[in-house]
Amino acid sequence: MNLKCDMENNHKTTGKVAGIIANLVIVETNGPVSQNEICFIQHQGVPLMAEVIKILGRNAYVQVFESTRGLKCGTEVIFEGHMLEVTLGPGILSKNYDGLQNDLDKMDGVFLRRGEYTDPLDRDKRWNFTPIAKPGDQVSAGDWLGEVSENGMPHKIMVPFKMTGNYTVKSVTPAGQHKVDDTIATITDENGHAHKITMVQKWPVKMAIRQYKEKPRPFKLLETGVRCIDTLNPITEGGTGFIPGPFGTGKTVLQHAISKQAEADIVIIAACGERANEVVEVFTEFPELEDPRTGKKLIERTTIIANTSNMPVAAREASVYTAMTLGEYYRNMGLRVLLMADSTSRWAQALREMSNRLEELPGPDAFPMDLSAIVSNFYSRAGYVILNNGVSGSITFIGTVSPAGGNLKEPVTESTRKAARCFYGLSQARADSKRYPAIDAIDSYSKYLEYPEVQSYLDHHVGDTWLTNVIKSKDILLRGKEAREQINILGDDGVPLEFHERFWKSELIDFVILQQDAFDKIDASTPMERQKYMLEKVLEVADASFDFDNFEEVGSYFKQIINQFKQINYAEFNSEKFNAYMTELNTMIQSHLN
Repeated sequence: MNLKCDMENNHKTTGKVAGIIANLVIVETNGPVSQNEICFIQHQGVPLMAEVIKILGRNAYVQVFESTRGLKCGTEVIFEGHMLEVTLGPGILSKNYDGLQNDLDKMDGVFLRRGEYTDPLDRDKRWNFTPIAKPGDQVSAGDWLGEVSENGMPHKIMVPFKMTGNYTVKSVTPAGQHKVDDTIATITDENGHAHKITMVQKWPVKMAIRQYKEKPRPFKLLETGVRCIDTLNPITEGGTGFIPGPFGTGKTVLQHAISKQAEADIVIIAACGERANEVVEVFTEFPELEDPRTGKKLIERTTIIANTSNMPVAAREASVYTAMTLGEYYRNMGLRVLLMADSTSRWAQALREMSNRLEELPGPDAFPMDLSAIVSNFYSRAGYVILNNGVSGSITFIGTVSPAGGNLKEPVTESTRKAARCFYGLSQARADSKRYPAIDAIDSYSKYLEYPEVQSYLDHHVGDTWLTNVIKSKDILLRGKEAREQINILGDDGVPLEFHERFWKSELIDFVILQQDAFDKIDASTPMERQKYMLEKVLEVADASFDFDNFEEVGSYFKQIINQFKQINYAEFNSEKFNAYMTELNTMIQSHLN
């Protein structure tokens, strides 16, 4: 491999196209190039961006982020001397980017034009800057120098992540309005050399930003408002999870619900392979949604990275890294970031396509042999961190997987299962019976419940009986499933009444706790206090012993109980209506107690 010794050298390496295999182009170089370096192929006056993914002697294999139709051998290629980078600075929120961080709103026409690249930031906008650091302060990469308000969020201006060593603040611009390219501070290194700092910096997307003091295991519960997640399989701030399921089981809708309701400061949506109609829904829906946390529009604290399944394969692969890097940037401001990726299966398919074109040894289903390592490395970039100043920040990452035919044993699902700590498996049977969210509570799990620090947090903030109730609920669901199978095999009259009662108690948990109405303002999002109260009430019914004469009476009674609970779910917590429904429920329960 040829390594470029001086990446800052103004002399750029050039080359000529020597071979073309779809969007994989072989370039014969006349100088040194490095792995993952960016280059531009000069096709008929239009620059096509590409990334070096393999080097053999003087030949660099590059994946092109655009269509290569019409490209010919001998075309000139110019290497830039840096990896694929994102531009970081104020103005990222409420933007719609593609996988290369081009601002889609600045582009003209219905279809993206080949070779069109736009600036991700507004260079002319003025921001109200407030200094944080003062002359004489000792700083290093990632430390805060000042702050601007970005859609109401405290956007920190930091010492660029690429700067190594310790620095002394020489001067900081006083409070006032400034453009992103204005100098807001001057810092000096250990040799006395001065460095001017602006609000803008760049960072390679495939390198994690690690400018923090420590990265402990996450322990704080992330409230999503979705009961089947928060109640039975909670995810933590800085945690990782994934949602596998067949097509049409509600992966995208569930992700959107979590995005709207979760206790996060920043939401980043990476549509890394969704169909175009699904992404259009995001573009049209999010600007109209009211943020329940701030009362403003949800889009004001959201960034969308859109690379649909009909966009170039290589750009689709880059989009997940772009989204994660933006998340790391905001995490270093001490913010809670929620990153949603849909669908990582199509990201893996992009990896498979490029691996096959490179003629690498294929793994299962022709995916790359190192697919599991690639997925694990990416998921590891999420997490809960303590910054140099003691402030905490987090990235909670939830991806979706679309296994072909709903086969959860295929390589992408298996590789993701090893990396993610939460598994929210969607069931085709539940989706077909309109039981949404279609998460299978029995097969799904949260490994965070095994962490002592998470258990301690739940005991202190939710209640010391919470974990016991979660285990009890899953046991009732499992026993109910077994009872249903026995009833289906032997018939209603062929099993004892105990089996019918066991089945209907599991149905009670299913209808009241697991299912949720996204179209109802109250039931769409449930706070933890209410989830705890309702779970305890449902388990109170499940623990009770009832007196029934026949199986028809069992079904009729529990249907009434379920209907009453559903009315309670639609009533505002602790309201007059809520308490009235609860009184009626208690009367109904007493009527059949043994």
